[in-house]
Amino acid sequence: MVSTSGIIALIIGAIVIAAIVIAAISISIIKKRARRNGHEAASENEPQPRESGGRSSEPEAEAGKPESSQSRLARLRSRLAGSGRFGRSLFMILSRDNLGEEDWEDVEDTLLMADVGADASEEIVDQLREDARIQGGKSPEQVRQMLKEKLLGAVDIDATRALAAESASFEKNGRPSVVIMVGVNGTGKTTTAGKLGRLLVADGKKVVMAAADTFRAAAADQLETWAKPVGIPVVRSDKDGADPASVAFDGVKQSMQQRADVLIVDTAGRLQNKQNLMDELGKIRRVIERTIPVDEVLLVLDATTGQNGMRQASVFAQAIGVTGVVLSKLDGSAKGGVVIAVQRKLGVPVKLVGLGEGPDDLAVFDPEGFVDGILAG
Repeated sequence: MVSTSGIIALIIGAIVIAAIVIAAISISIIKKRARRNGHEAASENEPQPRESGGRSSEPEAEAGKPESSQSRLARLRSRLAGSGRFGRSLFMILSRDNLGEEDWEDVEDTLLMADVGADASEEIVDQLREDARIQGGKSPEQVRQMLKEKLLGAVDIDATRALAAESASFEKNGRPSVVIMVGVNGTGKTTTAGKLGRLLVADGKKVVMAAADTFRAAAADQLETWAKPVGIPVVRSDKDGADPASVAFDGVKQSMQQRADVLIVDTAGRLQNKQNLMDELGKIRRVIERTIPVDEVLLVLDATTGQNGMRQASVFAQAIGVTGVVLSKLDGSAKGGVVIAVQRKLGVPVKLVGLGEGPDDLAVFDPEGFVDGILAG
């Protein structure tokens, strides 16, 4: 006969065995779930096929020869229109009957909010008020044509926007056309330099790039990423922090040896209020000009910064001299009036605009297409 203590011991033993079995089963289930989840996560992280028509900031996203200038203008025109929504607002106001002072204040406010700038806004309003077509009976087409004329005047349709290397008056004389890219970090300067190289290659130019931004470790690698798909050689230093002017000089030598058409020099973009950066840019230009002239200094500005970019523009213009402006990120989120403001501030034209993240989304600025676009709809 089993004692009471023996029965208790048997019960406890059975409970322990049951607990061990349950624990083993639970562990097995957890391991299976972990393996399944891990497999699903790995599947999610695998590179997915890129959809046709997708855009990417990496040059490898598009194979083959870069897109030509004319093809870009046609393709990007609709994106340029997205940066000028203020045009449609002006059209609606000016279409009102019997415009009063409050209406004219609305016109000026619309221009100011579009980053046109105070002086330019006042001038455009004065021109509009003096136009006889604005008063009395007027058709929508008359209003649109009148507004187009005034905006084209403000954008300066007659400004020369071609790069020196693509100008009919440029005489090569055995040397490349030198383009120095300047601008603060974050504006897309190095990316723009790479895209400009692609644009020039598409137009039949032989290009060399010099990575003179030696203070940002990834800058030279970034430039090479853009250059490699279109066969552009990049002159760079073997060590970080090297003398930028020395790299620029090496670029001059290599571009002349290879009989290149264009040398693009990418520069550092540390805070624009640092005097040493301005001195460095001046030194780069002086060193280059001991051998060959500098034909272009292109200032890259982020179009979304609006009037804040004007202070950057002034500092760079004083330090190195600017021949033209490249407005990056002008596709949709920017206030298109900055085109007018920056040209008036610097007295130089907007020559190129960035209208997307794709490798071929940089194009020569088309003032008529810009104005037509912002008045569309």
